[in-house]
Amino acid sequence: MSTTRLSGLRRFFHNRLATAGSVVLALVVLLSLVAPLLPLQNPDTVHLALRLKPPGTSGHLLGADQLGRDMLSRLIFGTRVSLAVGIVATLVAAVIGSLIGIVAAFYGRTVDTVLMRGIDMLMAFPYLLLALAIVAVLGPGLLNALFAIAIVNIPFFARNVRGATVSLVRLEYVDTARLSGLSNVQILFGELLPNVLPVIFITISTTVGWMILETAGLSFLGLGAQPPRADLGSMLGQGRNLLLVAPHVATIPGIVILILVIAINLVGDGLRDVIDPQLKSGALLSPAAATAVDRALQRRLSDGGQTENLKRASAKSRGSADREPRGGLPEGERSLTLTGLQTWFWIGGIPHKAVDDVSIHLSPGEALGVMGESGSGKSITALSVLSLVPTPPGKIMSGSVHFGAEQLIGAPLSRLQSLRGDRIAYVFQNPMSSLNPLLRVGEQIEETIVRHQAVTRREARARAEELMEAVRIPDARSRFDSFPHEFSGGMQQRVCIAIALANDPDVIIADEPTTALDVTIQAQILRLLAELQHSRNLSLLMISHDFGVLSAICSRIVVMYAGQIVETGKVDEIFRSPLHPYTRRLMACVPRVGAAGQEMDAIPGIPPAIDSLPTGCHFADRCDMVQPECRQLPIPLESRSDGRSVRCIFAPKPERATANQAVRS
Repeated sequence: MSTTRLSGLRRFFHNRLATAGSVVLALVVLLSLVAPLLPLQNPDTVHLALRLKPPGTSGHLLGADQLGRDMLSRLIFGTRVSLAVGIVATLVAAVIGSLIGIVAAFYGRTVDTVLMRGIDMLMAFPYLLLALAIVAVLGPGLLNALFAIAIVNIPFFARNVRGATVSLVRLEYVDTARLSGLSNVQILFGELLPNVLPVIFITISTTVGWMILETAGLSFLGLGAQPPRADLGSMLGQGRNLLLVAPHVATIPGIVILILVIAINLVGDGLRDVIDPQLKSGALLSPAAATAVDRALQRRLSDGGQTENLKRASAKSRGSADREPRGGLPEGERSLTLTGLQTWFWIGGIPHKAVDDVSIHLSPGEALGVMGESGSGKSITALSVLSLVPTPPGKIMSGSVHFGAEQLIGAPLSRLQSLRGDRIAYVFQNPMSSLNPLLRVGEQIEETIVRHQAVTRREARARAEELMEAVRIPDARSRFDSFPHEFSGGMQQRVCIAIALANDPDVIIADEPTTALDVTIQAQILRLLAELQHSRNLSLLMISHDFGVLSAICSRIVVMYAGQIVETGKVDEIFRSPLHPYTRRLMACVPRVGAAGQEMDAIPGIPPAIDSLPTGCHFADRCDMVQPECRQLPIPLESRSDGRSVRCIFAPKPERATANQAVRS
């Protein structure tokens, strides 16, 4: 069995509710399949002398119904019928509805209009009334009930599949398929269908239960299974008049329907989590307002005298009288220090060490760069400062984050919310996803000001217009009421910078703010950030994988790899003489103007998976200087006498090194 399949099964059975549902469903299905082989009485045999016998009667474990028929036998055979009808009806609705949805989305225009207006007509009727009307036309019977239930559920599949397909038909891989000469049928079933299959499977898994309920409803009204054949709905309907005399005749089928539908829905939820790649890590679950903190760490913080500190911080966040002045905090309270930070993702009970023992110090007014490949832990480090890593699956396992003397890890949510966008602000990589598309840009700057300052709307608008002018948005007053989509990418990023500056923060964390921009606009944004940082004496934590970007604005650089810091130092020092092999290989990828014949070799291999990091140096498998010692024990980050730090046992040594010096990187 493949690793991927094992991983999917592991995720499924890690869901306790899905596991419980699968056990119940497997038991029910197994009993239904082997029903003819079991030593059961004939479910249709009448024994009037045994009518309405209670459960526990000799030879009749669940008693007998109003005609003396064995309840256990009828229940097992009735469940067999209900399952078969529900599954077949679901498959019929899935095939027809999915075909309508994918064809409508692919061809669009007239085809889409005709097909989807027909679907809208079906959805205009309450589905149960429509099913009753169809059965009234076709006549009572189990097969007709199956057709009716399938027809009324076709719109559900059609709309879901169409919605998923519409977002795919304009993508480049479909255009590539057209250019390669594939026919429409080949594109439909070879390119689009595989991409919407997860949607179809998820819809099926969550619909079977409803199909069984709907079929039972029709049988309950006498329009489904006809005597002497039994299904769960007809058994419930026939016993409803006996609730006072023999309640077991109706309650037992009702309980089985309840258990069966719940089990199917639980299994469907588990399958959805396995099939949908966005749900594997809990990415679509509603995240907590602050990153979870490991209980052991929380206890250590409390035992270390943090409780009173947190209470003071919480009190500081209440009321305008206790708010910090707009001009910023005193010099000594504006530093940002991360010590031994560990932020992990827990997926399927397995830790993914996204950030592992990271220590960074950002002085007041300093511009510090964090560099590394994608996936090195830069962004998670930045989000951990104010507990913005989504939980699930993120959790802060160890370390501390101090803003001045205040501990931020484990701080009350009210305190974190008072700091977010106020004293510490963020500028993210993609401005279009950072801005609310339904709000005007001026309103978004306004709401940040009003949230943290006791000002009127008029004063907030004036301040917002000043900020738009400060970030050099032309004709700021007239653009105040524009929507984000009416701005170019560079102008959108200027709006995000204006939001970050709205409350005169002490620290701005810029997470690759120029990656999505072209080179010309990138240079303008970098120049703007540098000017604002110097003119407002801001502390700037700049994250990028581009050394050229960081060298243009930062004085010091931290290099990260696989969740760890591998080197720190001043920009010019790292540029002239990188100490770690990873930094050297990164530098070799940076083109230098006037350096004729410069070789730009890519770093071989890929970073290690953060759920199975090697014991020794994380870069060992890609390093051209690797030795056996590199793989034996964890490599510490060594602070040197020249002010630099490096995580490499073969790095060049300075003349005088300070052993075990505290990391101030």
